[in-house]
Amino acid sequence: MKKRYLCTGNEACGEGAIRAACRFYAGYPITPQNELTAYMSRRMEEENGTFIQAESELAAINMVFGASVARARAMTSSSSPGISLKQEGISYLAGCRLPAVIINIMRGGPGLGNIAPSQSDYFQATKGGGHGDYRIIVLAPANVQEMFDFTFEAFDLADKYRIPVMILADGILGQMMEPLEFDENIKPKKIIDKPWALTGAKNRSAKSIRSLWLKPGSLEKLNEELQKTYKGISEKETRYEEYPTKDADVVIVSYGAVSRIARVCANDLRKEGIKAGIFRPISLWPFPYKEIRRIAGRGTKFLVVEMSAGQMVEDVRLAVQDDSRVDFLGRMGGGIPEEKAIIERIKKMTVIS
Repeated sequence: MKKRYLCTGNEACGEGAIRAACRFYAGYPITPQNELTAYMSRRMEEENGTFIQAESELAAINMVFGASVARARAMTSSSSPGISLKQEGISYLAGCRLPAVIINIMRGGPGLGNIAPSQSDYFQATKGGGHGDYRIIVLAPANVQEMFDFTFEAFDLADKYRIPVMILADGILGQMMEPLEFDENIKPKKIIDKPWALTGAKNRSAKSIRSLWLKPGSLEKLNEELQKTYKGISEKETRYEEYPTKDADVVIVSYGAVSRIARVCANDLRKEGIKAGIFRPISLWPFPYKEIRRIAGRGTKFLVVEMSAGQMVEDVRLAVQDDSRVDFLGRMGGGIPEEKAIIERIKKMTVIS
């Protein structure tokens, strides 16, 4: 039976994790994701799971590491500077090929910044904020429903590929309230067996999970295996949304909360006779390069709109391979792009006959 709830994005994210059989959560308070931590403290107790308010972000990510080693579906959450503190642990998770789900409800930066919404953690999330040649899957929801759906799915992706998965949202999506609908009987796909997990050595030979490889050539071999996995993810897990782009003269590229503003702008521009479309990357890694390149092949112009100084725009330029057709509009430090500014920029990029 499907039921509808009115809740925040943070709460929807937490419930998505619970329904995905997450039974271990460790985190540390920071705005604007505190509602998620509070929600998990209550729901984990109800589901006989483990909730830990750790002494720091470093402790939290390493607790998730330990829980994942022992086969648990584990999650942590934080906001921008807190995620920075977790980066070493995320690199360790990737190096040990351990599944985990990490939620980043972005706030303004750099440094402690402020508690306003931002999208300036794109580089950190998609280019590997820690050390080493690693990747993590990054999914960007645009509404409360997707906060639930993407978190629910993140655990299956993490287990399938033995990789950390990040849900990258911002303060708007974390704290706004919208209807959430899901089947009360929803269950995760058959949870993958984890023969690599460390559950005690009784009646079996000893195993180890490590990211330290000192024998010559051993670390290179591990990296080659990781790159093979990442290539497979790029081929199978790229996600995006188009609206409408087939006849568009200019396409607004945006993700998360900004894509909602962009949609309104595209609709208003079409009413004025300007053929505008929207391309929304859903998987920020793997990034939909091929799909943007396909649109660019029609001679289309692009306006990238972000709540940052310009980060995703670099990936769009790589995809289009013609900087003259890619413009950028951004707001920083918690500023939110306004419809009027976007529409005016689009009009400057187009010629109305």
